[in-house]
Amino acid sequence: MSTADRFFDRLLKFSWRDLLGAALGEDAQPLDPDLPEGDAERVRAQMQECLEAKGGEVSARSRAVVLGHAYLSLNDTGKRRFLAILAEKFDADPGAIASAIAALGRPKPDRRKAHRALRQALEAPRLHLLTQFNALPEGVKFLVDLRADLLRLAGKDGALLDLEADLKGLLAAWFDIGFLALERITWRSPAAILEKLIAYEAVHAIKGWGDLKNRLDSDRRLYAFFHPRMPEEPLIFVEVALVRGMASSIQALLDESAPLADPARADTAIFYSISNAQKGLAGISFGNYLIKRVVDALAGEFPKLETFATLSPIPGFRAWLEGKLGEGALHLLTKAEHKAITRHLGHGGGKGGLKALLGRADWANDAEAVEVLKGPLQRLAARYLAAEKRADGRALDPVAHFHLSNGARIERLNWLADLSDKGMAQSMGLMVNYLYRLVDIDANHEDYAAQGKVALAPAIKTLLKA
Repeated sequence: MSTADRFFDRLLKFSWRDLLGAALGEDAQPLDPDLPEGDAERVRAQMQECLEAKGGEVSARSRAVVLGHAYLSLNDTGKRRFLAILAEKFDADPGAIASAIAALGRPKPDRRKAHRALRQALEAPRLHLLTQFNALPEGVKFLVDLRADLLRLAGKDGALLDLEADLKGLLAAWFDIGFLALERITWRSPAAILEKLIAYEAVHAIKGWGDLKNRLDSDRRLYAFFHPRMPEEPLIFVEVALVRGMASSIQALLDESAPLADPARADTAIFYSISNAQKGLAGISFGNYLIKRVVDALAGEFPKLETFATLSPIPGFRAWLEGKLGEGALHLLTKAEHKAITRHLGHGGGKGGLKALLGRADWANDAEAVEVLKGPLQRLAARYLAAEKRADGRALDPVAHFHLSNGARIERLNWLADLSDKGMAQSMGLMVNYLYRLVDIDANHEDYAAQGKVALAPAIKTLLKA
C-alpha cells in the first residue's frame, strides 16, 4: 500500500467516508504522478477552492483531505511542481504590501489600522491553506512530512525556500515544548510505536525485536517526546543504560548476551543514542529539553545515580581528518608518531603513511597498527572536537555542538569503542563521553553560547597539549 493510500485510509476511519467520497466524485480522474500542466491547473484550482472556504467546516475539511490525497499521489517531480504552485501562486501580493507601506508613511496615519493592514498584506495566503491541515486527523503529521519533502526538494529555489520558512514557523509554534509530553517506552508499549523506534533509530541501528527488547530491559530506559496531535509518532527519543562507571564501548552496551544489571546499584546513566524521528522537524530543537527532563525522571527513580553522561559517536571526524590529509596539512603528527607509522609500514612519509595505514580495511585487527594509531588518532580527535569550529563559532562536529550547547563537558575519548562498519567509517571506531554535571550545565552553556568556549576534562586538555 502506498503512502497516499495509508494516509487516505486513516482519514476514512474518522467517519468522513460519504462526504469525502462525494468530494472526490466531483473530479475523480487521478492525477498523473508527474503533475503535467493540465493536472497542475486542476491542483491550483483545488488550492483556490480551499482558500475561498465555501460551505461549512465539514466542506472545508473535505477539500483539504482531497488536496492532501492529491499531493501524496505524486512522485518527486510532481511534488516539486505542487509545492512550486503553492509557493508562487499563493504568495503575499507585492502590490498590497507596497500600498500598506505607503499608507503607513502618509501624514498622520491611523497607525494601528495601518499596522494591521501591513501585517495582513505580509501574510501569504498559503499560510492559511497550510493551517487547514492542522484540523485534520493525521494533518499535523502530513505537514511535518511535507516540510521534510521541502527540505529535500527545494535546493536553491527561492520561492520553495520561502515556503519552507513559512511552514517551519508554523511547526515551531505548534511544537513548542509546552505542548510536548515525555513518555517512557517499554516492551508493553503499543506495537505501532515499537515498530517506529526500529525504523527511526538513527545512531545505532536496531537489528530486530531481540535487540529492541534488550534496549527496553529493566537496566535500560527509553524516553520519547510526543505531540498530542501525533500520539503514535515519537518526535525524538533517547536510549539510556543504567550502569556502574563510565561506559567505554557501544559493543558492550548493546550485547544481548550480557548479564542483566541491577538498576538499583547503578551509579551512572549513559545516554547512548538520541534520535530525531521526524525529518520535517529539523531545526526545531527540543533535544536539550529532552535530556533535562530525562535526567530529572532518572534522578527521581534512582536516587543513587551520581553521573549523567553520554557515549556518543564522532560522525565527522574521519571526513575532517581525510580532508586535512588530502590538503597536505603539515604537523598533524609528532615526530615520534611519524617515526612509528613509518616503521610499521616500512616505507616513507608520515603524512602519506597515516593516510595509507588508515586506508587498510583491516587495520583494527592488526595489534601493531592499533598500537601505532591509538595515540595520534586520540590526540587528533581531541583537537577536532575541542578546537575545530565553523565560521559562526560552533563546534564543527554536529553531535559535539548539540551536547556542548546543552552544557555538557567533553570528558573522555574511548578507543575502538564502536567497531561497526558505520563507527569505523565515521570515526575510526572512536567514541566520546560528554559529561552532564548538573552544577555546571548552565555555566557551560553560557560560555559556549557567548564565547564558543568548550568545557574540557583534564584528560582532554592533556591530549590537546601533546
